[in-house]
Amino acid sequence: MTRSEAADAAGDSAPVAYREVFAVGEFRALWAAQLASVAGDQLARVALAVLVFDRTGSAGWSALTYALTFLPDLIGGPLLSGFADRYSRRLVMVVCDLARVGLVAVMAIPGLPLWLLCVVLFVVQLFASPFSAARAAQLATILTGDRYVLGSSVSNVTSQAAQLLGFVAGGTIVAGLGVSQALLIDAGTFGLSALFVWVGTREHALTAGPARPPWLAAIAAGSVLVWRDRRLRYLVALACISGFYITVEGLAIPYAAEVGGGAMAAGVLLAANPAGQVVGMLVLTRQPPATRLRLMSWLAIGSCLPLVACALRPGLWMTVGLWALSGFSSAYQLVANAAFVQSVPDAQRGQAFGLARTALIVSQGVGVLVAGIAADLWTPATVVAAAGMLGIVAAACAARGYVRACRAVPGPGVAMT
Repeated sequence: MTRSEAADAAGDSAPVAYREVFAVGEFRALWAAQLASVAGDQLARVALAVLVFDRTGSAGWSALTYALTFLPDLIGGPLLSGFADRYSRRLVMVVCDLARVGLVAVMAIPGLPLWLLCVVLFVVQLFASPFSAARAAQLATILTGDRYVLGSSVSNVTSQAAQLLGFVAGGTIVAGLGVSQALLIDAGTFGLSALFVWVGTREHALTAGPARPPWLAAIAAGSVLVWRDRRLRYLVALACISGFYITVEGLAIPYAAEVGGGAMAAGVLLAANPAGQVVGMLVLTRQPPATRLRLMSWLAIGSCLPLVACALRPGLWMTVGLWALSGFSSAYQLVANAAFVQSVPDAQRGQAFGLARTALIVSQGVGVLVAGIAADLWTPATVVAAAGMLGIVAAACAARGYVRACRAVPGPGVAMT
């Protein structure tokens, strides 16, 4: 038995090494594809948010544009994620990437009206749901046991690091190249992602089983699966706590203006949460699997707790520290995601993941949108603090429900072996 196999067999053993994850060629291809596209996405988000804020001077409109990168999952998550269980997951990812290449190129047309830009952005984000569902299901097939947890960690760290790079460099690149050129860079990153997936991964046969139900019936079956399992329900609820602490991203630009900073200060604030999350995930994956689960509930509460201090209106750098601490605690999402995916049968993994991702992304979009509207009535610092207080209550309730569900119906999927 290898060390990684032994780790899979012992739920409280030390986690496997990262080198065992990167030794898998298909994982390396998926990782490269992710790295190619996420930084471009964050660059595009900064460009669009700055463009709208400059044109309108409204925190609400700026937040609405940012929220449009999340809200399409309300449609795409339930209706489109099931394609990952019906068709080649490799092909689904490539087709989604190529479609986004063309659509983002349209967004790069100079002088495009804001309303049309928002419509195209909405369609672009619809393709994110089937892509993410196919990628998550493929990753769970390629990597098993604790290797999947570390693979998810690498993916999340890559995502946050790419966001960090995109946020920090976004203002400078947009100022030097312009919005249209930044969007063309984003389109090119989707093309690279498609190339890496097509060349670096292979076809994996979908799990054999009974004849697949019609499309709408499959959606209903996935919903029933998630709803009937109390553990899955509360894992989704814990994931949705991000709707409270994500408000710092939607309000970073007006918050920076409130503390007397400009575009550079906004970039630093935007980078604080992803930077903290990167450190948090690296620390969390060094813990035994059972320890990660025990820490999950406390970290969910801790992801919102530092935001309450924003009510005191601290300066720029104190705020950066608070937001980074929130990001550190939000690393609990890694544990919740792994427990959820590993508890769902492969034949329904794409659909179930899509539904969970819908809840997660919609909660983030609604959180950003509501915070933006509130920031036109109250100060950004007040809104962030209020979101933190509400998040603490929601996280405590979800954590309590999950613990009770696990005690009532213990299962190996939750043990994260």
